[in-house]
Amino acid sequence: MQYILETNNLRKKYGHFNVISNLNMHIPKGSIYGLIGKNGAGKTTLIRLLCGLQKPTSGTYNIYGISNESKKIIESRKRIGAIIETPSICLDMTAEENLKKQYKIVGLPNFDNLYEILKFVRLDNISKKKAKHFSLGMKQRLGLAVALVGNPDILILDEPINGLDPEGIIEIRELILKLNKQNGITFLISSHYLDELSKIATCYGFMDKCRIVKEISKDELEQNFRKRTQINVSNLKECVKYLEERNISYKVISNDLIDIYEKINVSEFVIALSKKNCIVNNFQEKGESLENYYLNLIGGADNV
Repeated sequence: MQYILETNNLRKKYGHFNVISNLNMHIPKGSIYGLIGKNGAGKTTLIRLLCGLQKPTSGTYNIYGISNESKKIIESRKRIGAIIETPSICLDMTAEENLKKQYKIVGLPNFDNLYEILKFVRLDNISKKKAKHFSLGMKQRLGLAVALVGNPDILILDEPINGLDPEGIIEIRELILKLNKQNGITFLISSHYLDELSKIATCYGFMDKCRIVKEISKDELEQNFRKRTQINVSNLKECVKYLEERNISYKVISNDLIDIYEKINVSEFVIALSKKNCIVNNFQEKGESLENYYLNLIGGADNV
């Protein structure tokens, strides 16, 4: 697998306080990488390090295989667009003026594709309107437009839907998916909105205690989300035999627990097993959300 961005034992320390500690991250090319962690876990500091706004205390990171210790990292960073904490826009400027300012900041010789970018984020009809008169969702879309100046290959978004109403959330989600699928842009997204993140992310990194404690793909995670009926039985052998005969998908958990991954008529199932000298002592519908997975990973809600 090709990783577009990697960190190797990355560390950031303020005085005696570790904000990032031995952090290892691997972001596949073309992915939407969801970065999950509680407040204070170090997510925003990590993003600042990757964007070159701060220097690591130790460890390294690579962007397109170029180390942050190389002089060439400056060129690699030009392939990154970012929104960190709040959109980088001037409220007294129009949408068009904000983009022109960004064109000059990144050193582009002309304003090619400016109106295409505004059209993409659906601000072309109000390009002459000052940003201070924008709704929160419009400001977020303008921030995304600014991040798109220079045709970046990677977009880093820190809490991109924070404070948005449902319509604004949907708009940002659709823009992210379109940029990822049609333009091939790789995303690193930090968000507390786990249900929304689960709708777009293709892989995840879970942060706790200043480091990445788990990286997992969407496919792997969905195996944990898989809905199932867990049953406790008195005769495991007979239960397995019954499930095999009917080609019902299952997994043996222990000597008396089995997970069944197909919808069953519980009453009929219990009666059929009782005739085989197998008593169903208990059954329970199981399933897991991204939030539950995260809480279980870090040790429960008390640690959030």
